[in-house]
Amino acid sequence: MEVNDINKALLEVQHPAKGDRSIVELGMVDNVTVDQNKVTVTLAFPKHRDPLAEYLAGSTKAAIIRNFPGSEVEVKTVVKEESAPKKKHGLDLGLEELAGVRHIIGVASGKGGVGKSTVAVNLAVALARLGYKVGLADADVYGPSVPKMTGTENEMPDAFKEEDTDKEIILPIEKYGVKWMSIGYFAKPEQALIWRGPMACNALKQMILQVRWGELDFLLIDMPPGTGDIHISLVHDIPLEGAVIVSTPQDVALADVEKGVNMFRNESVAKPIFGLVENMAWFTPEELPENRYYIFGKDGGAKMAEKYGIPLLGQIPIVQSIREGGDSGAPAALSSRPDGVAFCELAGRLAENFI
Repeated sequence: MEVNDINKALLEVQHPAKGDRSIVELGMVDNVTVDQNKVTVTLAFPKHRDPLAEYLAGSTKAAIIRNFPGSEVEVKTVVKEESAPKKKHGLDLGLEELAGVRHIIGVASGKGGVGKSTVAVNLAVALARLGYKVGLADADVYGPSVPKMTGTENEMPDAFKEEDTDKEIILPIEKYGVKWMSIGYFAKPEQALIWRGPMACNALKQMILQVRWGELDFLLIDMPPGTGDIHISLVHDIPLEGAVIVSTPQDVALADVEKGVNMFRNESVAKPIFGLVENMAWFTPEELPENRYYIFGKDGGAKMAEKYGIPLLGQIPIVQSIREGGDSGAPAALSSRPDGVAFCELAGRLAENFI
């Protein structure tokens, strides 16, 4: 029993007055600690005390006991004063444009080169094929690849100012049933973005918070590799519900996965990890579709998932069509080939967390 497991169980606790959104989605879970068999959950309420506070505290306790019979549960409540929306460098950090988004999920990796963006783009397309309303924000501000992978690199998002608020709104690019947003739409492909951390963080927030996403079931955020200040900014300023970790099977990649897992499980972050995707799990030649060559090692991601108690959402092979699809702007998840089926199965397993 870990913090990640408790957060997942608390997705069942819905606030009746908030459109039946869970207390996790609403950001009401202020802290979770697990000490052997004792679980302590702190729920945060605004200055004006919520009349349903006792009901939610009881529901929280019941959900944990139901999922972890025999556990000792203590639910605390704290009151946090509501503050006026912050502004940094003229950027309105309100969350109004995310009001219609049900689930915000980060797609992360401990290191670069593991195919994180390929997985993120294909996962978004696969979720759309399954009938969900999907958006993807490309948060890899130093190496945006979504425009190239979706064949939208020559597109320019429309923008306008709202008359009543004077706030600039950006309209996402729509293709393959997905709403896309990336800093790559506003910079030339050959242009290097030489930004310090705070500037990159503010640009990223603008790419998410000023976009008219509308009603979405899932907003995926393709996070930059590593565990730097952009990641901290994301989890503190964006209501990120949890993350999917992408890795390849070899030891050097898996060592960095541990850092990513530990970051999301850190007490100051405490975001659930919905699963691990083992990318480049094996190589299958197009002319020998039944053959598997484990050029990066076998089942490394599966073993890592088992070690940390994380679901293995899928194993994606290396096939030529995935690379070709990324280069041509036609994601592999659009096809009915085995690679397309693998991404649809991955999307289905992820969606099961929220059904």
